Amino acid sequence: MKGRTPKKLGLAIVGAGRVGLFRGEVATRHPSVEWIGIAELNPNRAASVAEKIGADFVTNSHRELLARPEVNCVIIATDEHLHIDPIMAAVERGLPMLIEKPLATDLGASATVLAEIEKARLDAVVGYTQRFRRRWLAAREKCQSGALGEVELVTSRAFMNRLVAIDNYKRTDDPSTISPLVISGTHALDICMWCLDGKTPTEVYARSVDKVLGPLYQGIDATAGMIMFSDGTIYHLNISWAMPVTWPAAVYSLEVGIAGTTGVLTIDDTHRDIILAVSKPQSEGYNPDERRLVDFMGSYPPGDMAMGELRGPMAEETMSWLNRMALGIPTVAATAAEAHRNLMLTKALDLSAKLKKPVPVPLDPADLPS
Repeated sequence: MKGRTPKKLGLAIVGAGRVGLFRGEVATRHPSVEWIGIAELNPNRAASVAEKIGADFVTNSHRELLARPEVNCVIIATDEHLHIDPIMAAVERGLPMLIEKPLATDLGASATVLAEIEKARLDAVVGYTQRFRRRWLAAREKCQSGALGEVELVTSRAFMNRLVAIDNYKRTDDPSTISPLVISGTHALDICMWCLDGKTPTEVYARSVDKVLGPLYQGIDATAGMIMFSDGTIYHLNISWAMPVTWPAAVYSLEVGIAGTTGVLTIDDTHRDIILAVSKPQSEGYNPDERRLVDFMGSYPPGDMAMGELRGPMAEETMSWLNRMALGIPTVAATAAEAHRNLMLTKALDLSAKLKKPVPVPLDPADLPS
C-alpha cells in the first residue's frame, strides 16, 4: 500500500429505499467519499435519506444525477424491475457500479445489460451480500482448496417469512416476473454456485406450488428443483417464501450440505442460535408485523442495526466495494456475468416447473414465454 494514493469518490445512489439508505450511511463513514448524490422518485423519502446521510445533491432523475461532474461511481438500489435504465445511463458515462441483484427481472434485458457492460469494459459488480459473511467465505475456501475432494452433491433448503413475498408482490404490476427463486432463492443459489465454481450446469428440473400466494397475488409459494452439471454433479435446491407471518425468521433461514468424494460440509444458517421472544413487537425484517413476537436474530440478510449503524454483511460489502473504487483492492463480489447466470438458472427452473419437464441450460431468452 506504500505510495498508493486513494482516489476521491463522488458517489451517486440511485434509489433511496432501505438498501440505498443502508449503503449511503456506510458511505458517509468512508474516508475517500467526498460527495454523495441521491436520485429518488419519492420526494419525502429523498429528503429523509438526504438528511440522514448528508447528501450534497438530491433529484428525482437518475439521468440528472449521473450527468453530474462529481460522480465517478454508482450504487443502483432501485426496485428490482427498475434497474435497466440507470444501469444503461451509467454505462453511457463509463461509470463503475455496485448493482443490487438482479441485473434485471427479464432474462433478455439482463443479457442486453450484461453485453453493454462487457462491451464498455466496466467494473460492475452485483450485490450478492451473503458472500461477505465469514461462514460462506470459509465454505468456498474448503470447496476450492480440495478439502472435500471432488464435490459431487450439493443441497440447499431455504425457508422465508411470507412478509418478504407479500412486499414484492405488492410492488409489481406483473406477478409473473416475481418468483421465490428469482427474487430470494437466488442468494442460496449464488452461494452454492460459488462453491461449485468451475462446474458447468447443463440441465434443470423443477416443480412449484401456489396454494397460499397464488389465490392472493397470482404468485408462487415454493419451488423445488435440481441442477445437473456436465461432470455429473447434482445440486438439489428448494425454497419456500410462504412461511406464516409468525415464522421466527424475519427473512432467511437456510441449510446447506456439500458432499465430496473425501469430505462433507454442512452449514446451519437458520439463525436459531440467538432467539428473541418479546411481548412488544420488534422492528425486524422488511415489514414488521405485530403478530411477530419471536425472532431468529440475524436472519435479516443485510445485517443488524446496533449502536446507531448497520453491522454485518451489507456494511462489509459496501465498505469493500468503496475500497475497490478508491484503492483498486479486489473483492469477492459477484460479477455481472455471474449475476446473469444466476438469473438464467432461476428462470430456467421456473420454466421447468411451468412446463413440468426438464429444461436444458444455458437458457436462451427467446425460449421463455412472452
